[in-house]
Amino acid sequence: MNRKDMFLEESVLFISIIKWFFLATCIGLVVGVSTSWFIRLLNFSTHYTAQYKYYFLILPVALFLSSLLIKYLAPEAKGHGTEKVIEAIHQRKSRIKAITVPVKLATTIITIAAGGSAGKEGPAAQIGAGLSSIFASIFRFNSKDRQKLVICGISAGFASVFGTPIAGAIFGVEVLAVGNIFYDVLFPSFVAGIVSYQVSSSMGTEYFNTPINFVPQFSQLFFIYVLIGALFFGFCALLLIESLKASEKLSKKIDIWEPYKGLIGGCILIILAFMTSTKYLGLGLETIHHALSSTDIYTYDFLLKIVFTSITLSFCGSGGMVTPIFFIGATAGTFFAFMTGQNSSMFAAIGMVSVLAGAANTPISASIMAMEFFGPQVAPYAALSCIVSYLITGHRSVYPSQMIATTKSPSIMIDKDAVMENMDSLRIIPRPKSILTIILYFYNLLKEKIANFKAK
Repeated sequence: MNRKDMFLEESVLFISIIKWFFLATCIGLVVGVSTSWFIRLLNFSTHYTAQYKYYFLILPVALFLSSLLIKYLAPEAKGHGTEKVIEAIHQRKSRIKAITVPVKLATTIITIAAGGSAGKEGPAAQIGAGLSSIFASIFRFNSKDRQKLVICGISAGFASVFGTPIAGAIFGVEVLAVGNIFYDVLFPSFVAGIVSYQVSSSMGTEYFNTPINFVPQFSQLFFIYVLIGALFFGFCALLLIESLKASEKLSKKIDIWEPYKGLIGGCILIILAFMTSTKYLGLGLETIHHALSSTDIYTYDFLLKIVFTSITLSFCGSGGMVTPIFFIGATAGTFFAFMTGQNSSMFAAIGMVSVLAGAANTPISASIMAMEFFGPQVAPYAALSCIVSYLITGHRSVYPSQMIATTKSPSIMIDKDAVMENMDSLRIIPRPKSILTIILYFYNLLKEKIANFKAK
């Protein structure tokens, strides 16, 4: 490369950095302000309804109203927001209708304030992505730049809601496809996430931050406990994914007007709340704090939260998935610590991020989130657990529109650009001298011996 070409290359890169720094800053400012107001409205609504002992009795009406708004104003706002953004990026060239933003904001507040088990990150991601899409339409950006801006919106929304600018930036580029990170969007995502976080902080948004004081003595035994816990958290994530699928399948089988399903779902949640506890309703932040401080946690809490969340989101509720995942992970971690005699705060923290890594296929952002939430002493154990949990869930996700760029094992083959909701092309192809081949060899040998024995 001659000096002229080198100069041109560096000039293009420099201009690109300036361009995306400016655009990402704009996105971060807009999304930071918007999500801050969303969180304020959500907090006001939940605090208001919580004054009444039986506030959750309005759940059928709330889910009915939520479904009505979505059906006739913005069908794209249905379900959990992050999934719809991923779907828009992969299937609709990153185009999100402007009406989706206010409808998603309203339906999420209605759902959670009434007691629906859902999270706030999905709506924030959809609000961020929606505003970014509007921004791209106003200034007539091409499809590639539009996609970058929408991904920046996801990162900014996630960072401003949870106060995790680094993990938020990584989440936005990692959640779109399994086994692939969109490196060309990494820089603007970081800028958008950091700016959005700073704006939200300056507007008084309070963040979840619980440093873990327990520092385990480094040993192989503790690492083994973490590995076993990781397998358990992976199965918890798998249970959540399959429960959501089963609940959505059941909802689709009920052939009635969509808003009526909200009435049914609300009634089911009321019955379950009376039979169990109201702590499985809403965001469940108090229970997460209790799990991290080793107080007032039952062994079955994570199972019931899975049930409440699946029903809420499958029967016309609107909201996100990450906050319920944190609840499930933290309480599952406490249960595991109780069963193995380990420190419950440490495993509640590891469980929170591990179930997220498995359910959303985001092991890198989940590992970084552990450091931002709980401090660096958790990092090596959280990273190990997140990766194992990610592998255990296989090619499944709470976000069915995720594309599969790389399979999780060389022995598993899937068609290029397949998505989670369509896994018909998945097939197992054992490789020569692999462990799977050896197991299958001895299995077939044993099967043949048994058949010969029976023949005699």
